[in-house]
Amino acid sequence: MNEQGEDQPVLDYIQRLVSEEHRLYAQGSLNKSDRERMTKLQVELDQCWDLLRQRRALRETGQNPDEAAVRPPDVVEKYEQ
Repeated sequence: MNEQGEDQPVLDYIQRLVSEEHRLYAQGSLNKSDRERMTKLQVELDQCWDLLRQRRALRETGQNPDEAAVRPPDVVEKYEQ
């Protein structure tokens, strides 16, 4: 299986999160629960992108990409964009 295929579940999940984020943005004004959901979506997206980067780095160095793991929000949210 190629790299894209191995990462497809992560990419599909990212797409679902992005779609939900866009749906919330399209509403315009968000109520409290929508704002909380948006914050959770953004953290979860950060975690997914981090996982994808880990998988690719492991693959590029000849290691098993399945050894990558989702890191906690307090770790990925401290990264500089």
